[in-house]
Amino acid sequence: MHFSPEEENPNLPLSKFESMLRTNKVEFFDSEEFEEIILHYLDQGKATLAKRALKLALEQHPGSTGLQLVHAEILIYDDKVDQADLILNKLLAVEPFNDEIYIQKANIYSKKDQHDKAIEQLQVAAQYTEDPADVYSLMGMEYLFLDELEEAKRCFKICLEEDLEDQTALYNIVYCYEFLNQVEDAILFLESYINQNPYSEIAWHQQGRLLYDLKKYEEALTAFDFAYMIDEFFTGALVEKGKCLEKLKRFDEAIACYLDTLELEDASSYVLLRLGKCYEKTSNKAKAIEFYSKTVHEDPLLDKGWVAITDFYLRQEDYKKALYFINKALAIDNENLQYWKRFARIHYLLENWEDAVYGFEKSITYGETHVESWLLLVDTLIALQENEKVTQVLLDAVEVFPKQTDILARLSGWMFWNHQTEKGIYYLVELLQEETEALAIFEEMFPEVYTSEVVQNTIIQFFQNKLMN
Repeated sequence: MHFSPEEENPNLPLSKFESMLRTNKVEFFDSEEFEEIILHYLDQGKATLAKRALKLALEQHPGSTGLQLVHAEILIYDDKVDQADLILNKLLAVEPFNDEIYIQKANIYSKKDQHDKAIEQLQVAAQYTEDPADVYSLMGMEYLFLDELEEAKRCFKICLEEDLEDQTALYNIVYCYEFLNQVEDAILFLESYINQNPYSEIAWHQQGRLLYDLKKYEEALTAFDFAYMIDEFFTGALVEKGKCLEKLKRFDEAIACYLDTLELEDASSYVLLRLGKCYEKTSNKAKAIEFYSKTVHEDPLLDKGWVAITDFYLRQEDYKKALYFINKALAIDNENLQYWKRFARIHYLLENWEDAVYGFEKSITYGETHVESWLLLVDTLIALQENEKVTQVLLDAVEVFPKQTDILARLSGWMFWNHQTEKGIYYLVELLQEETEALAIFEEMFPEVYTSEVVQNTIIQFFQNKLMN
């Protein structure tokens, strides 16, 4: 039985109990009424009231097994598992076939991260329960904690056999399939389930999502259509449908789809961003900017929004506007790698060399892993004649990208340029071992060095050795 907070009938247990609290007049309740009252307060998150009800309940019904179980449940919730275990052991001696006792003992083991022992208790509970779905659902979760996904899947399938509408079990089964990389099997399972329950929008949605991951966009689109037809307020299916339409390059239809979601619920930054990208694909620049602007207004912390609007202006070669937006983004989060990469690139394109260097250095500090930023930093430092910095950045770069020919070509040429001949030869040989065609980069960047006697002799010697071997 569930109580509504609006119920005011004085004959109802909850109303009667709350009236008693206001008047301090002690009333009598049977043990089942007390259980309902306590569980109601627990469901509402009102632990203090639940404990007050429990205290009075145990005074009136000290021998009630149901109330003792509720007491144990509250103690487990409060992490007083040893006290709870004492109560459960006493109850077990009296009622060895009570499934709820084993369930609560399983909760204790689970709290202690002893999930295998929790499963043992649940297996006993399953022998005595009248509601196997609840027990197997708990068992499935324990197997998930142990990463035993096949066993977890088996348990959740039992739940679904007991109740075909058990959406939590359905989600968990699909999760297990995905975790085990059994996507095709998951699709077959969902097909079988849909044959039994064709009006399950969740099953259609999950099937569509899996088909989308397999790049079967037409089939996924059909699945999302069914999910949305079953539940016209299912915005998740509508958004996924829009994503499929984008993949199929049906951008006008995707726009219509995303706009429909805005009619169903408040605008989400993700949908606004997708609209901006779709409008840009259809060359509707004004609408693209409108929705990119709405995206960053709706969620200023969403870096994809700031990146999208900045990249839009970069593609338009409007570098000043791109810089304006990336500066706004950095004012919100100045440790974001994606922002610093764009800050550096924009200043590089604007030939603001020192700001570009600052941006590239920041992006490297925050974990840049693409070689292009390192190369642009090196080239900018060379243009600024920051010789010491060039050497250090190149040495750092070759540690991060030991076989990257663009780095090796610059490092070798730079060492020769700075009269560090032995190091120049070392890195030139490293370059030749990786890719002889990369000599073109060396020649382009250091033409005078390339034609020098020492460089040419090193190249000739390398090829002679190669022929001899």
